[in-house]
Amino acid sequence: MFTCVCVCVCVCVGPQSLLVAKAKEELEQEILDKEEEKQRYLEEKAPPLVTSSMSFTELQELCRELHAKIDIADEERYDIEAKVMLNTREIKDLSIKVLDLRGKFKRPTLRRVRVSADAILRSLLGSKHKVSMDLRANLKSVRKEDSEKVGRLQRRTFQVQKVKIQTRILFQPTS
Repeated sequence: MFTCVCVCVCVCVGPQSLLVAKAKEELEQEILDKEEEKQRYLEEKAPPLVTSSMSFTELQELCRELHAKIDIADEERYDIEAKVMLNTREIKDLSIKVLDLRGKFKRPTLRRVRVSADAILRSLLGSKHKVSMDLRANLKSVRKEDSEKVGRLQRRTFQVQKVKIQTRILFQPTS
């Protein structure tokens, strides 16, 4: 047994969809106009040739005329391409000059920004960063007693060095 399920789709016709539909119609009309213009141009510039009633010499003369027209069209095309290349090169040079004059390449002044280790890891690793890292926990803790021991050791070594210097001075042979 088959059951049929119907799905209703509501289409809201708003100003945007009307604009899209209008633009689509205009685009189709523009394509048709271009095609018609192309056909008219080809009919005007290249009329249909009736070669069945022409003799061999007339056909040769027709070929010479067509080759001459092709040569003229190629020369014009080459001249136009050269002008276009010259203009594009000039446009590039001028746009580079404009950018240089505008000062587009100036570097901004940099300011020091304090960023935590978590923020750095988050920016580097993205969403993979799950663990909060406390860099201070890895530092050694210095107690006051330890600093006093270091101070005593430094004083003792200084005193020993002082005694050594004094004994050298006392026991130096006089000449």
